[in-house]
Formats: sequence, C-alpha cells, structure tokens
Amino acid sequence: MEVRAKKSLGQHFLTDQTIAKNIVSALQHPGDVLEVGPGMGVLTQYLLQRDDISLKLVEIDGESVDYLMRHFPDMQGKLLQDDFLKMNLPKTFGGEFSVIGNFPYNISSQIFFKIIDFKDRIPEVVCMIQKEVAERIAEKPGTKTYGILSVLLQAWYDIEYLFTVGQGAFAPPPKVQSAVIRLRRNSREDLGVQYSLFKAVVKTSFGQRRKTMRNSLKPLINAKAEREGWSEERLKEFAADPVFDLRPERLGVEEFISLTRMLE
Repeated sequence: MEVRAKKSLGQHFLTDQTIAKNIVSALQHPGDVLEVGPGMGVLTQYLLQRDDISLKLVEIDGESVDYLMRHFPDMQGKLLQDDFLKMNLPKTFGGEFSVIGNFPYNISSQIFFKIIDFKDRIPEVVCMIQKEVAERIAEKPGTKTYGILSVLLQAWYDIEYLFTVGQGAFAPPPKVQSAVIRLRRNSREDLGVQYSLFKAVVKTSFGQRRKTMRNSLKPLINAKAEREGWSEERLKEFAADPVFDLRPERLGVEEFISLTRMLE
C-alpha cells in the first residue's frame, strides 16, 4: 500500500474491486460529480470510465493527493486538496452536482448536514458509511434506530439502503460493518415552516427520545406561550394535544412539519 491509512482522518481504504464497481454503478444522475475522499482512487478509476459524468475530487490528505496525481495525471485542476466540510461548493460548481464517496466514518454525519445545506444543488448522493448509520438514515418511523438524521434527510431525499459491505473489503479493516446507500432528491421544494425551527424540534425531540414530546419539547412550548401571551389555561389546552403523548420515533417527516407549524 502506497498511502498510509491515518486514524485521525478515519481512513479505511476500499480494496474490493467488485464493490467499487457496484458503488460507481449505483450513481445514476449524469452531469457534474464530486468524489469526496478518493484516497487511492479505487472509485475514481471506474468513475473516469463513465462518459456521462464530469468528475472532480476533494481530498484532505496530502499523501493521497500526491498518489492520485501520480496515477491519474488527467485530474490536474480537478483534484482539490481541501476539507469538504469547509470548501466553498458554489465556487467549485456553478450548478447541480452529485456526490459519491467512501465517507470517513468519524465525520459522516457532518457531511450529511452539509449536503442538506446544499440540497437544492445536490440531486443524488451515493456513499459508503458505517452500517449502523446507514440503517438509521434509511429507517422508517417506529423503530429505535430512527432518529435525527433519518428525519432531516428524509425531508429532502428518498433514501435506499443498497447493500452491506464486510470488514474484509478494506485495508485496514474497520471494526464495524459498512453499507452503501443512495439518496435522491425528492420533489419537495419547501417545508412550509421555518427550517431552523423544524431542525430544532427534531433535535430537541430526539435529544430525550425516551420522553414524550410534551416533556422533551417543554422549552419550545413555553417559548411559544410566552410569545403569544397565553394564559395557563390556554397553555394546558395546547399541551393536551395528543401528538405530545407520542415519543419522537413515532413521527414521520410530515408529522414533524405539522408539529413545527404548531410551535411557530
């Protein structure tokens, strides 16, 4: 191996060529594509064989950048040494672009939050992440794995759990199993509520997921009562709504939108 995997960067290099081909084949949206964390180019080599996409790469590790430039000299000017979480995406892409990659597991949630920020520019994401996180993102309401990322991503994307990847497909092998998922932008243009409040409602609800919504959302309920100048009786009437008897995993995206509208 010519690039040393760095624990601080969460690097585990995919070595299974069949899986690499399957990941690249799962990307269906043509046009501009950004590969996040190409490492030693196991996905890059197959992405470059596709004539329906225009590829750029972003890699934070200088050693990997040197390796990639030696092996893929045609990527000169298209390989960016940068931190995806900090890079100026509109400056890199004038319009839409899809995202693909073997995401570093230690920052995968942060990557998804950035993708949400640019949801109107990113029509598709194909990525390999920790299996537990993949299941959580793709999960439907009513289970213990359903959580914050499930709701926030499903508000904007249709999500498919494609396949599981064992530890032996990597060097060095991670301590956990991995999975590949695909996110495709849905038709929703607007939530109809303040997104900042929607996100606060979701995060506050799951922050105390064993409690009913009435208890976990008490600060937001009280804040609305204070803004509206409610009497104690009006506050009790509002908080008696049956939705507040539920725990957060019982609510889908539409229910969280309705709940946010109540709290605006």
